[in-house]
Amino acid sequence: MRDTEIHLGEPPVVANAGVGVHGVASRTDVFRLPELWQLHLYQYEAELTVDGTPHTIRPGRISLVPPGTTVRYRYQGRSEHLYAHLRIAPVGPPRTVPVMQDAGPELPMLTGLLLQAVASAPGEPERTRAEIWTALWRIAHLAPAAERPGPHPAVTTAVAYIEANLAAPLTVPAVAHAAGVSHNHLTRLFHATTGGTVVAYIRRRRLDRAHHLLRASTLSIPAVAASVGIPDLQAFNKACRRELGASPRALRGESHGETALGTP
Repeated sequence: MRDTEIHLGEPPVVANAGVGVHGVASRTDVFRLPELWQLHLYQYEAELTVDGTPHTIRPGRISLVPPGTTVRYRYQGRSEHLYAHLRIAPVGPPRTVPVMQDAGPELPMLTGLLLQAVASAPGEPERTRAEIWTALWRIAHLAPAAERPGPHPAVTTAVAYIEANLAAPLTVPAVAHAAGVSHNHLTRLFHATTGGTVVAYIRRRRLDRAHHLLRASTLSIPAVAASVGIPDLQAFNKACRRELGASPRALRGESHGETALGTP
């Protein structure tokens, strides 16, 4: 096994966390944890076989092994590592993570997170969960950018620019200029990444934000419309009906358990 899929939609349950010492009584360990994930941060050299696939352990490497997987360790002597045994719920989209990878520049941060998780376990289990959850997110993004599918940098820059300027007038040429590419090139990149147009993305994000503000805040409807870059109330009303299926008043009424017919 070289890769595994992990879900990070909610914090894991930490069944145990600590400092493991091996290779003293025996140079070989063979075992599996039927219901628990194994997270290890290594400080030694050894060999690890995961369901028949060999991996080389070196200082600064980290492994993540799913439940029910047979592991075989071959140590060279006393071997010490940080570990956590976890229950991870299948919440959120799955993420493919190498079973074994180098922590690289993240090593100091991951070491600190795991040490704090171990120290917090006896008295602050909630903090232990938070530290391990943070570590898992960082581990899920350790692979070099060239090996991870992701949007073109211009699309990432364009999205950040759009999100920061939803209240202002936005045009595709202005977004393209902020992203450092031509109008046509951004259009092609955006379609390849999102399957849609820049204009459609702007419209969707404006209405998503408007929907949230109408339901979760007491901002007036004109203030909501202005905050998402559609200050014309007639245009805002039409956009809400077209994209969200109801008028701004009806959408606000939903947050108070009202129906569209009962909304004044």
